Amino acid sequence: MADSYPRVMVADDNGNFFDHPELEMLVWDGESLRRPLREELIQLPLGSDLFMLPERSPLAALPGTDDVVELDEGPDGSPLHAVSAFVAPAYVRLYHPAYDTRAGAPDLSLYAYSAVGWMNGRLYVPAVRVDQDKRQDPYRFDIEEVEQKVLQFKLQHPGNQTVKHLEHCALVYHCRAAQNYFLGRWEAPLPAASTCNAACIGCISDQQDINVEAAHSRLSIPSRPDDLIEVAVTHLERVPNGVVSFGQGCEGEPLVQGPVLEATVRGIRERTSAGVVNLNSNASLPKVVARLADAGLDAIRISINSARAPYYERYYRPTGYTLDNVLESAKEMSSRGRYVSLNYFVFPGVSDSPAEIEALCAFIEAGGVQMVQLRNLNIDPELYLRELGEGAVEDPIGVVPFIHTLRARFPKLRFGYFNPPRTRQGRPGPLPGAKLAPVYAS
Repeated sequence: MADSYPRVMVADDNGNFFDHPELEMLVWDGESLRRPLREELIQLPLGSDLFMLPERSPLAALPGTDDVVELDEGPDGSPLHAVSAFVAPAYVRLYHPAYDTRAGAPDLSLYAYSAVGWMNGRLYVPAVRVDQDKRQDPYRFDIEEVEQKVLQFKLQHPGNQTVKHLEHCALVYHCRAAQNYFLGRWEAPLPAASTCNAACIGCISDQQDINVEAAHSRLSIPSRPDDLIEVAVTHLERVPNGVVSFGQGCEGEPLVQGPVLEATVRGIRERTSAGVVNLNSNASLPKVVARLADAGLDAIRISINSARAPYYERYYRPTGYTLDNVLESAKEMSSRGRYVSLNYFVFPGVSDSPAEIEALCAFIEAGGVQMVQLRNLNIDPELYLRELGEGAVEDPIGVVPFIHTLRARFPKLRFGYFNPPRTRQGRPGPLPGAKLAPVYAS
């Protein structure tokens, strides 16, 4: 007989995943436990991963009731652990997994943890696709082809330190942006900075204060303008509608290398007018941003976890700048007619709290923001909420209603996950989770 609702997933000490034969899936919205709506669930997207959450007891629901059951151990008395999904790029999670953390449990690694359940032979997650671009869909990447292209580029660009660094990113870290550079398509990275003026709790390239390792090593020395120009021009001249971007996960903050970036942007635009030159940044130095815009920078993607200063500062732990400076950088770009995006780290419970939504709307309006890229925040949920402190979560309305609220306030606002090419910058695009709107309106 077909299942009518997803069952809870659990894991044993050996990392084996299995569904409970009776108990049903629960989710955590950042404030309370609940059952996800069927309309909120999609099949686990291709390219997603499953994780065991060590020393975290799964929480489940008895069918037909609101009773919550904690699964401490299996029939043989061995401990059971919660299971989570890490959804593929271009999707945003709607809820966290439901679990109870045991005493002495280790902090979780830097991934975005989503609830996951099992129904009719398939895994389901509460998530919505926010960008239809296929540029990081896993089936588009053939590692043997990437390896061949890397060898070709090494011969064509001997001595280029940036190409050498991107080779490591493509083959060791399997960075999709680096792989796309060698494959000659979409967006290529321009890593430039070895240092940063923030100490983000969830930094994936430098960790000192929490008990988890960074996902990879940071760029060891600043890049040279000539190397960056060569990489950028090569990409933009061979890729129709291409994008090149400073500010990658393997580096610090590009703005601290202001003269290098300015020389690079000018050098690129002296050689080609093709494509988009973009900066992924914390936008901490508005005067540097203004110089880059005047030099030819086309777009900026500003990363924030919150538009409320206390919660922004507790996550970013900035040195020598504030959220006001970040907003000023957005204004410098928008006043010059440049494209402004937010790389907004979505965390269910925080992002969709009414006070956060109001603050974010004020930032969007004041900064002339044209696009919000919805990215799942990679961090242990409990660690994040401990660091933010009281008030970060209050009466969350849900991630999809949050998105719909932004569109209602800003009808031309574009949503997505990737930096858009020039031809897509002026279009608002489809509304993520549009099919869910009637569910919440009823």
